[in-house]
Amino acid sequence: MQHPQIDPVLFTIGGLSFYWYGLMYVIGFLGIFFLAAYRARLSGSPVLPASLSDLLFAGFLGVIIGGRLGYVLFYNFSSFLHDPLAIAKVWQGGMSFHGGLLGVLLAVLWFARRQRLPFLAVTDFIAPMVPIGLGAGRIGNFINAELWGRPSDLPWAMVFPKVDALPRHPSQIYEFLLEGLLLFIVLWLFSSRPRRLGMVSGLFAVLYAVFRFSVEFLREPDRHIGYLAWDWLTMGQLLSLPLLAVGLLLMQQSLKRRDAGVGV
Repeated sequence: MQHPQIDPVLFTIGGLSFYWYGLMYVIGFLGIFFLAAYRARLSGSPVLPASLSDLLFAGFLGVIIGGRLGYVLFYNFSSFLHDPLAIAKVWQGGMSFHGGLLGVLLAVLWFARRQRLPFLAVTDFIAPMVPIGLGAGRIGNFINAELWGRPSDLPWAMVFPKVDALPRHPSQIYEFLLEGLLLFIVLWLFSSRPRRLGMVSGLFAVLYAVFRFSVEFLREPDRHIGYLAWDWLTMGQLLSLPLLAVGLLLMQQSLKRRDAGVGV
């Protein structure tokens, strides 16, 4: 099986190019918007429809700025030093989930303080929708033929001509299925009933960290970074470990609470 080699440029108008990767972000944002609008109308929702646009706009900026800064700091700092303006070229790919997560958390902190809401109540509200954006982003990675997997002889292994002639794991699809589809289903169903404060956020962090850590064993590490230790530890795995620890801590602390949040 061979990668379809899709042109990353969706279309061009008047010399201005529109990219598939950018379209995936738009799709992810719209999906989150409609689901968040639904959740905001539920009885007991900490986020009211009138303030939802502020939260989503701040979160969108957090994803873009944090994701790009995270990619530069964690994965490609030397390239940034060579061409500082490349940090603004989001449409070309190169985003870090962990950086985007930090950006979103800062946006949520700002929103929670402004609305005088518990920080974890807001993260519990948005956590079930985040996989929509993650899944759309992984489809963008697949279209761009980036973040490919390690060599494999499985029937669905795929040749990425821009890399070499070896069949490889389509790790972008694995991550779409795990971090996008499966994570969304689990969190949406889990949050369909009121849960203790912080439990939904903790479950999101734990599951994402486990899924990402696992897929990294099948994903080719960034060539300019390689393995960090033991011939298998990648940057993605290293960054997922603190997220796993935070998620487990949140779930442990949540179990000690008596309060419950809103369900979908």
